[in-house]
Formats: sequence, structure tokens, C-alpha cells
Amino acid sequence: MTHDKAARKQAGRSRRKGRTGPRPSGGRPTTSTTLRRTLRREVAGTVGVLTDAYDFDAMRGYRTFPFDDHRDYLQQLDGLLKTLASRQLHTTVALFDPEDFAEYCSEHGLDPDTPTSRSSYTAAITTRGSTVTYTGQPLDSLLPELIDKAVRQATWEYATLLLADLGECADCGQDVGRSAFDRASRLLMRLLEGAGEGRHHLVCSVPARDEQLLAVLHAEGNATTAARAAELDAAEGAEFVAVLATAIALESPGGLVLRTSTPDAPDRLRGWQLHEGCLLPLTAGEVFSAYCTDADTGEPLSPEPGVEYCAGFPVTTDDPEAHH
Repeated sequence: MTHDKAARKQAGRSRRKGRTGPRPSGGRPTTSTTLRRTLRREVAGTVGVLTDAYDFDAMRGYRTFPFDDHRDYLQQLDGLLKTLASRQLHTTVALFDPEDFAEYCSEHGLDPDTPTSRSSYTAAITTRGSTVTYTGQPLDSLLPELIDKAVRQATWEYATLLLADLGECADCGQDVGRSAFDRASRLLMRLLEGAGEGRHHLVCSVPARDEQLLAVLHAEGNATTAARAAELDAAEGAEFVAVLATAIALESPGGLVLRTSTPDAPDRLRGWQLHEGCLLPLTAGEVFSAYCTDADTGEPLSPEPGVEYCAGFPVTTDDPEAHH
């Protein structure tokens, strides 16, 4: 760089450094108030929600908790979310669990009877709890979605912890949980291959040691030139496989049902019984009986219109052994 070029560059720096007025912004906000308001719209927020009256009553034991009525609390919450949305603020809603909150305060040496502790917990659960992004949806659709995500996460955590604690097989030395998870993955793929085209809704119910585990999976079956492939949500798939793997590893009884919907045709319902880690197909009559009998009273129920009750098909894998 020549001496003249260096001098001109330095002079330009000095002029820019010496400016005292606002820079030309090409339409950008320049006042301090406007800048802060603009920056505020880029700050994400989280609102913790007490979804049911039981959890709400638990929080009423704290002196600084300001609400007395759960319905009024939800109305105020709805108004808050709408206000945040009107200000173009990105807001997520998280499930506020009073028991987990008390444990959090104990672990971190916090007084639970303060607004600061409640806000600290709410911020923390965004990284380890279930959240839903608020986009203006009414509470009667937002809260069920939030509860569903929380239940799914709890099921996933319980099932994976249970599988991890099973250890190794005394006979073959394999990790029992890992082996069951791999087998469950293959069984799910065989199920979806056998189901073929259509929108599939699968439900797996398994009694575990302390819980009744329930997993739901949605998949889209597509025909390809070489084989059939199914599109499914990865998280839902992992949760479903974990629950099925729990039944396989513990050789628990249970059941699995598959509902397939295709255009211009009745929905098809199929079912399987979980027995010693295997899926045994139910007959059409057994599927009909399962769906058309009240589980509490044993009384018959009317068949669902537009539904065809079908026998389950054989579901096998290439495993040399069904289980260990």
C-alpha cells in the first residue's frame, strides 16, 4: 500500500470515529427507545403452565402465588400469551410441575415461595422438559398438545431407563435392553411393510413394572417400484420402539393395534397380542371383540361405521432367536 493510500484510509477511519450524530441507516430504527423495542422482539420467552386443577392447588400453598381460581388463571394466561404474540415475541409454553419445581428448588438452594424461583425453574425446564411454541392457538388445543408431549417424554424416559437397567443376558452375554430395542425396530419395519400403502396409526400398550406404557405412532405408507417404504416421525418412532422393546425384554403381555386409512375405502383395523416377546396375530373376530366391547363393563358396543375389522398378519424377523 502506498503512503497516499494509507493516509486516505486512516483519514476515513478518523472521520467515522469522530461522528456524533446518528448514522445513515437506510430505514433502520435509530432512537434508543425504538432500538430497545426492536431488540426486545428478538428475545425468546417461556411461560410455565399449570395445566390441571390438581397442580394448581399444589401451588396455592405458596404465599407469593397470586391466583385462587384455576379458570381465572387460565384466562389470564390466555391474555398474556395473546399480548406477547401481538408484540411479535417468540414464546414457548412449558409444563410447570409442582413436584419437580420443589425438587429443583431443593437441589439449587432456592426458596420455592418466590417469583424469582418460579421464573428460574421455568427457564430451566425449556432445556429438559416439553414445550410447545405459541402461535396464537387457543388453550383448548395448546394444553392437550403440551400434555401429550410431556406424557410421551415421560414414557420415553421411563422405558429407556428400564431397558438400560436390564444388564446382560446370563446365557449369551448380550445387552438385554439393546437386543430388545434392535428386535423391536425390526418388528416395526415388518409391520409397516405388511401394512402397505395408506395412513397408518399404531398403538402399543404394555404393562411395565410400575406403569402402563402407551406409545402411538403415525406413518405414511408409500409404494415404490422396488419395495414399500413408510415415512414416520423419528422421535415418535423411537418412543414406539422403546415401549415395544420393553415388552420384548420383560416378556410382558400387551397388545398392538394398527389402523390403516386409504382414500375411498373403509379403514382397516388389525391387532396383535404380545406374548413372550413375539407379536401373535389376532383373528378378525378377536379384533372385532376388542374394539366392540366396553373395557370397564364388558358390555357390547356398536361397531364403528366405515371400519373393516381384519385379522393381523404374521410379523416375523430374521432373528435366530425370538428373545433371550
